[in-house]
Amino acid sequence: MSFKALFIAHSPDADYKKHRNVIDTGMYKLYSIVVKTQEEAVQISKDYWQNESIEAIILCPGFKHGDVAEIFETLEGKVSVNVARGDGPSGKISAEARKKAGYWK
Repeated sequence: MSFKALFIAHSPDADYKKHRNVIDTGMYKLYSIVVKTQEEAVQISKDYWQNESIEAIILCPGFKHGDVAEIFETLEGKVSVNVARGDGPSGKISAEARKKAGYWK
C-alpha cells in the first residue's frame, strides 16, 4: 500500500483531462493535474478522494484561503489539504514570472 497525494496547479490554458501525470515509487503515488478553474479543482479533488483514496492534496500558491477551505469541506475534512507557498520574496518572484507568462491580462 502506498501513500497517495494529489498536486493541483492552476493555468489559464489548462485542460485537466490532458494535463495530468502520475509518479509511482511503490510507497508514494503522486498524481498531478493542472486545472483552469476552482470548480475543476473541487471536482478533481472529490473524484480522486472517491476513486483513488488519496490522503493528501497539495495546492499551488494560486489557491486562495477560501478555495482551500472549499476543497477541505468538500472532502468532509478527511483529506489533508495543503498549499505550497514560499516566503514573501519568493512569492513576488513567482507572481512576476506568471505575469510575464501571461497568466493575467
